Amino acid sequence: MDCIFCKIILKQIPAKILHQTPYSICFLDAFPLSKGHVLVIPKKHHQKVQDLTSDENSDLFSLVHTMVSKVDSITGSTLIAIHNGEDAGQEIPHVHVHLVPRSKFDSAGPIHSMFNPSLKLSDAENEKYYNLLKI
Repeated sequence: MDCIFCKIILKQIPAKILHQTPYSICFLDAFPLSKGHVLVIPKKHHQKVQDLTSDENSDLFSLVHTMVSKVDSITGSTLIAIHNGEDAGQEIPHVHVHLVPRSKFDSAGPIHSMFNPSLKLSDAENEKYYNLLKI
């Protein structure tokens, strides 16, 4: 497999590994968006979050929970981001959680600044998505 994250796990590519658990590993991003940008990934290759087993999911998000306090100590705020699929912006098809220290001076803005603010749903459209997504 030609996955850069799998190669990091196999120690074929060096990385600044911060911590690892039975199912997950975290390290500094090689191309950081801010100082202290961390990636948390499952050790087993999965493209999307919903592909993780329950144990892998619990372990991954437990490590996210542990690391976010460390990352948050850098600036006081942390963006937690997952691009779940290519159309969502996922560049490497291996689940990864970004922990990005944020400050009011970084010019990144809130998530709503990434999307067209003129999107308006009719009541019928909103009802359609409500029925599609409710459990």
